Amino acid sequence: MEETIAGAEAAQIPQQRGESLLETAVRYVEERHWEVFPGSALDTVGGTQRCSCGDASCPAPGAHPTRPDWAAQATGSATEVRRMWQKQPGASVLLPTGRTFDALSVPESAGFLALARMERMELTLGPVTLTPDRRMQFFVLPGGCAKIPDLVRRLGWSPESLDLLALGEGRYVAAPPTRFGARGAVQWACRPTQANRWLPDTEELISPLAYACGRDR
Repeated sequence: MEETIAGAEAAQIPQQRGESLLETAVRYVEERHWEVFPGSALDTVGGTQRCSCGDASCPAPGAHPTRPDWAAQATGSATEVRRMWQKQPGASVLLPTGRTFDALSVPESAGFLALARMERMELTLGPVTLTPDRRMQFFVLPGGCAKIPDLVRRLGWSPESLDLLALGEGRYVAAPPTRFGARGAVQWACRPTQANRWLPDTEELISPLAYACGRDR
């Protein structure tokens, strides 16, 4: 069952319920052919949720890698996913970028503005996540990160002036329904569907994203 939460700019964000983290991780591998790896978990201590890493001031409680070789853990095998999450059923679901997709990360306010602009432009979007730390991540074809600075300059912006982050090789995103402690869960602003299985290229989205980030400064 899915619950939709009304957001800005008439966006509706589905929230998955009734599905374990293991089931979700397997579905990402089998249905989208995304690689996944287990991250930290949330432990309840004295009625308070804390990150399993033990850091009371963890900036992303329950939503970050737990070992330095996390990239080597990432797998596209459903069998391996089941093995890993059966050992740690509370582990967050993390997706490495730079493999089957890159992600363009912008502030939530700019993201909703860009979504509205993209709809008017009739652009085809890939999946888009909304995180509890108020960022939106637009999935694009891998290899797009290196193009960002030049593309932004061509649009008349300084790359340093925009809060537009490119997540490529060596980075990751937290996937729904991973939770950031008491701050809430990662959700889909645009959920994965059959229609958006083919991801857009960075060039297709950079103009509305840069414009929205410029307006949001």
